[in-house]
Amino acid sequence: MLDKTDLELIRKRLEAQDVQRGKVITISNEIIKISKTIIYSLHRNDVKSAQKAIKDIRGLRSQMEAYVKNHPKLNHAGSYKVAEQEFVEALAFYGIVVDKYVPSSKDLKVDDEFYLLGLMDLTGELVRKAINASIKGEYHESLMLKDAVSEVYDELMRFEFGNTELRKRFDGIKYDLKKLEDLALNLKLSNKI
Repeated sequence: MLDKTDLELIRKRLEAQDVQRGKVITISNEIIKISKTIIYSLHRNDVKSAQKAIKDIRGLRSQMEAYVKNHPKLNHAGSYKVAEQEFVEALAFYGIVVDKYVPSSKDLKVDDEFYLLGLMDLTGELVRKAINASIKGEYHESLMLKDAVSEVYDELMRFEFGNTELRKRFDGIKYDLKKLEDLALNLKLSNKI
């Protein structure tokens, strides 16, 4: 009655996909960990460690992309999505802090949605960096970071996100920007800038 040969082929394809999914999850977790290393290194102004971690993360990401290319359904896996967002966040944070330039989605070779989600996550790290810079008396750094968050917010305001995860994350940026505007105002009122 059933085509057992067909079912056996389906079973083998699904098993192979499951093996690849496990590899993507393992690599995704490592990418997430290294992304945090990049961010924490930059918060400590340890650019050398961040650069080494960027080299590592790029290699792992190439491996992950190869698995996903062979099994396109894996690009919808939650671990893959989170790893891509964290990758964008870490490299964009490096770009702002070190190069004063945010790499584009084309530069990073990431999906549009993952890129936007990574940019949206980035603003929280910029707030933290700006507050710490202000505590250290690096007021102009704080203002530069406020301007970066403002630019992200202004550009993303042009999008129509609807009722999606992007919309929820975008709404959080205005609170990050408000924190930095309050910081800038306090610095101005105390004649520190």
